[in-house]
Amino acid sequence: MFRYITLSICLFLLGACSTVPITGRSQLNLIPGSSMLSMSNQQYGTFLKENKVSRNQQQVAMVKRVGQRVQNAVERYFISSGLKEHLADYKWEFNLVEDKQVNAWCMPGGKVVVYTGILPVAVDDTGLAVVMGHEIAHAIAEHGNERMSQGLLAQLGGVALSTAISTKPAATQQLWMSVYGMGAQYGAIMPYGRMQESEADHLGLVFMAMAGYDPNAAISFWERMAAQKGGQAPPEFLSTHPSDANRIANIKRLIPEVLRQYPH
Repeated sequence: MFRYITLSICLFLLGACSTVPITGRSQLNLIPGSSMLSMSNQQYGTFLKENKVSRNQQQVAMVKRVGQRVQNAVERYFISSGLKEHLADYKWEFNLVEDKQVNAWCMPGGKVVVYTGILPVAVDDTGLAVVMGHEIAHAIAEHGNERMSQGLLAQLGGVALSTAISTKPAATQQLWMSVYGMGAQYGAIMPYGRMQESEADHLGLVFMAMAGYDPNAAISFWERMAAQKGGQAPPEFLSTHPSDANRIANIKRLIPEVLRQYPH
């Protein structure tokens, strides 16, 4: 009986495994994509109602222009890879929100928010492409599902997402916000955060290069980010993000490969 249960669990986990595009890494996603998209639409709509969407026409146009170019690159990649169905339920949106935070994020289904606080660090379209390519890469790689799955196991006792929403709505919302960069917390899933950040850097570089933006700009962008922090970032082992030095070194290592995608 025990062996039967163990086999059933293994088969379930095997069925929940998927592969990240470009890197080929195997990941465990326990939550149905339809559930992730449903919650994404709900949380995104709520966020936009509760926060001030920018009316700065020039900046809004910049966000939409860059976002759509990266979107087109992502779609071309998936079509050429025979994975068009991966994006079948995507309904892309790009919004700029008035907020001093140096932040941006992308939910499942291509729901993107850029905060005005990151625009001075981005400087121009190419710098913003670094940001948006990275955040869109998180969604494409289904990092949200992976992190939500880990969070449900570690923080909410492994219950299904639908059960968590109905029985622990506040905890579920907080978990969602932390997963998508709408909040911050340290916990049991930190190592996955560092790995996913590096993976999003990789995919983001590919997507921005395919969109016609020079991936070398990622180096200067992250140097500006490091300078903007003013040495206030926590040590890498206490953070879900790679250290600035490690991130920049990794990007430099990836650029020769990524430049093959850059139509210069």
